Amino acid sequence: MGCALLPKITKEKEVRLNQQRIKRILVACGTAIATSTLVAVLIKEEMAKRGIQVETRQCKATEVPSYSQDVDLIVSTTPVPTNLGKPVIQTLAFLTGVGKEDVLNQIEKILKEV
Repeated sequence: MGCALLPKITKEKEVRLNQQRIKRILVACGTAIATSTLVAVLIKEEMAKRGIQVETRQCKATEVPSYSQDVDLIVSTTPVPTNLGKPVIQTLAFLTGVGKEDVLNQIEKILKEV
């Protein structure tokens, strides 16, 4: 009977450990200066409020393939490749405010699943 509980306990522990792991987000924009920095700061602040530790790195949209290997999520304000094996969110919500909460919820959901 004790063996039947082991997989459940192991899975629950795995989920907790995954949620505690620092998540890495690559934030891209056209020049990797102001816009990606603003978006990165906003994401870090909002995810911290939701109990998710986030590490961000900014880059130009053209650099995404080079920097995407060790990240959990790519967030971009401009089109970037979507065939890199990582979830990609392309949005202007952090700049316009329109749909910002929906995007934050989407980011949270993805980070909890990876």
